Amino acid sequence: MTRLGVRVEDCSHMTLDELTSTAYSGYDGKSMFFGVTAVGDWVLIVEANGRLGVTDEIIVPLSAGTRLVSHFYLDIKCMDYFHWIEDGKIRFEFQHQDGYSHWIKDGKIQREFPHWEGYSEEMPDELAETMERIDSVYPPHTDPNEGPAFLLAERLTGITMTPQLLEEATYLCGAVPDPR
Repeated sequence: MTRLGVRVEDCSHMTLDELTSTAYSGYDGKSMFFGVTAVGDWVLIVEANGRLGVTDEIIVPLSAGTRLVSHFYLDIKCMDYFHWIEDGKIRFEFQHQDGYSHWIKDGKIQREFPHWEGYSEEMPDELAETMERIDSVYPPHTDPNEGPAFLLAERLTGITMTPQLLEEATYLCGAVPDPR
């Protein structure tokens, strides 16, 4: 919270249902509401109605001195974003829209759709094996939020995302101004 400029004393503890309800009922278009919880040595940020995890002006500085892994899924537009940032340096990112948008061949990303400016073209060695496993298990045009992007996040964090993990956590919740 403090790294995002939020005063902890202004925050509230909530369940996932409360966080989600507040995010939708209190949305004002001027701020991004989110919750944080500790998972092992990591901090998990959950945001139900916003774009905190894909706003470069926020996540790149937030990664200072650490690793940041972000998986963002926008259900209404069927879009996924994945970011891996190390100490302010983007290691890998992609956007998925309307079907699983790429596969791996000879350790390089092969795109179904044209390359998006600013998104990674080279597959980091640390993710190549995971991407090849994803490509062998999931058929083309699988939504990444159904498994593939979470496998990338699991590979980089060692944390397996489960509904139970999300539902049983207590979140410290607050808001940051929307930079746009």
